[in-house]
This record gives sequence, C-alpha cells and structure tokens, in this order.
Amino acid sequence: MLDTSAVHAGALVGIGLRGPHLVELPRRRPALDFVEVHAENYMDFGPAFDRLMDVRRDYPVSLHGVGLSLGSADGLDARHLARFRDLIARIDPILVSEHLAWCIAGGVYLNDLLPLPYTEEALDLVARNVARAQEALGRRLLVENPSRYLNFAHSPIPEAEFLGALVVRTGCAILCDINNIVVSAHNVGEDASAYLEKLPRAAVQEIHLAGHSVQSIDGRTILIDDHGSPVSDEVWRLYARARQTFGAVPSLIERDRNLPPLDELLAEADRARVDHALAA
Repeated sequence: MLDTSAVHAGALVGIGLRGPHLVELPRRRPALDFVEVHAENYMDFGPAFDRLMDVRRDYPVSLHGVGLSLGSADGLDARHLARFRDLIARIDPILVSEHLAWCIAGGVYLNDLLPLPYTEEALDLVARNVARAQEALGRRLLVENPSRYLNFAHSPIPEAEFLGALVVRTGCAILCDINNIVVSAHNVGEDASAYLEKLPRAAVQEIHLAGHSVQSIDGRTILIDDHGSPVSDEVWRLYARARQTFGAVPSLIERDRNLPPLDELLAEADRARVDHALAA
C-alpha cells in the first residue's frame, strides 16, 4: 500500500488535468505540486497516454477513477480492474481514488455516478468491493463522498459515519470533496460544517475543490455538482475549516466543463496554496 506521509509533508496543491491542457502544461511547466487525471481516459495507452507521460516527467500524477462502481451489487469488473492495475504500474501515481457510487447494472455501464442507500447491507457490499479493489490494484484506495440531491426513504447510517465504518473495515482512506459536501448539505438540509467534523480525521488523505451551478426545479433551488465554474465562496470558506480539521493533505482544483485557460486554474491553485500556508 502507498505510504502518503511523504505526500503530506509538502502540503501539495494541484489541478485536475484535462485534454486541452495536456500539451500546454509540459511546455510551460508552471509551479504545480501534482496533477490528477481520470484513469479511464488513459487505459488504452494511446496518444493521450503518451502526452500524459510527458507531463509525468515533470509532475507527480494522481489517478482518479470513475468506472470501478464500488457500490455495484454485481461486484467489480475484473477486466476493468486489470486495466486500472496496468495503468497504475506504468504511471506510479502518488494517489489512487474512486467514488462512493455505482454505475454498472447487469453488465451495462451508465454514464453517471449513482447514489446508494446507507444501510448495513450496502456497507457490507461496498466494503467487499473496496477490499477487492485494493487487493487487485496493490494500493490503498481513497473513496470520495458523493453529491446528493435527495434522501432515500431508508438510509439509516449518516454518510460521514458510513465512510468512517468503511475505513475501519477495509483500511481505505477518504477523498473529501468540499464542493460535494456543500452541494449535498444545501440539497438535503444538512449542516456542512457538522458533516466535516464527523469524518475520521486521520483517514482524509486528499481534498477536492470544485464549482457548482444553481438551478430552480419546481420552485426549489438546487445546487448541481457540474464542475463547470470556479470554486464558490462557500466552498472556499468550508475549505478553510477543512484545512484546520485535517491538516496539510493534498488539495486539488477540479474543472471538467467550461474549461478555462490554464492560468485561471493555476490562480485557483495559488489561492488554495495560500490557505495551506495560513493553516500551517
């Protein structure tokens, strides 16, 4: 398993690296501590992978999976696991992460990260899948808290406690997405700060920062986790609290839609780095 103590020592700040910046980043070589990519975009080892290896010569890389489907009742796809393991072997990432969600049913891949109820049965299922993934990948997996838009009729375990129990059962870690906490708290009527405090502190090994959109649906204001805008003031405020709570864990600026010029992402990374320094 990966020992992330060395990663924490530098209070690393990075950006999510998307296709349009794959060529620009190694050409300019700006001051960044690491980059994070979606693993599934590079599993074919084609031209995009070659460009990523150019980046890898200058920056550590974190792999963020979106297709393992840790909450799937069908178990994990052995072929997908094997491809993920091969990518890890060639990239040697500093961190490997996935989502507390499911996206496969009956062998059909769905183009979304879907929620699951937080029950003892679901905890048993996810723990089995996480344990299998960690054994197959040879890495400690960071599991990301999702965005939520409604509550299940039966979901008796609070999400933060569910994640904590998952850590105890599997030895996994947590990727704390601050934007997802803000989005979920607004949509389902929870306290974002209280949620943050309930996460097991030592288990939080990475933080994500992203933007969201505000929409009105049937007369109700809903926050949508679309990663299509700058980090909001509310997320920055909760991030400051997270820095005090979890210490110097790696932090990442995520942007997937409406991708801005690279300099805008770097400016947000600089702001996160300043917050690191203030919290030290």
